[in-house]
Amino acid sequence: MFERLFHRSDLRVAATLYAAAVARARAPVFYTRFRVADSMDGRFDMVTLQVVLLLNRFKGESDKRLARLSQGVFDAMFNDMDRTLRELGVGDQGVPHRVKKMGQAFYGRLNAYDSALSATGDDEFVQALRRNLYRGAEVSEEVLRDLAAHCRAQVAAYAAASADVFLSGELPLAPLPQEIER
Repeated sequence: MFERLFHRSDLRVAATLYAAAVARARAPVFYTRFRVADSMDGRFDMVTLQVVLLLNRFKGESDKRLARLSQGVFDAMFNDMDRTLRELGVGDQGVPHRVKKMGQAFYGRLNAYDSALSATGDDEFVQALRRNLYRGAEVSEEVLRDLAAHCRAQVAAYAAASADVFLSGELPLAPLPQEIER
């Protein structure tokens, strides 16, 4: 009985962390200052980036609770994607196919961002953002480097937080950059 209760608690914490990552991905600064496409694809890519930054924190941890939490965040994301597609009117036959494609895209981005985050300097990360978040759209080098710097700050905020912070359902967020005055 306690195992089931603990499992439900794990699911709630993972869902809470995922919801916080989604809320961060919806911050207007990403769509204005950082020029991420305010479209279905752009929002999926921004949520993916935020979730990857979070999951990167749990990578290589020996604490099994964090491994479960990582899997729970991933599951919450794809349950949300499934639900969203259904709400958008995608038929029962089409949802699994689209979720599978989203999963493949997620894993491709996860690999690209993880590799880039472990590299020295930001060149590889900037290129990964250009390919995956911007999908080759024209964006200035300054915007790319500023976003890469913000992502690194977010990774540092996660790294500085103890496992207990995440296990309590808190997402330690780096401050968002300010909008550029026009």
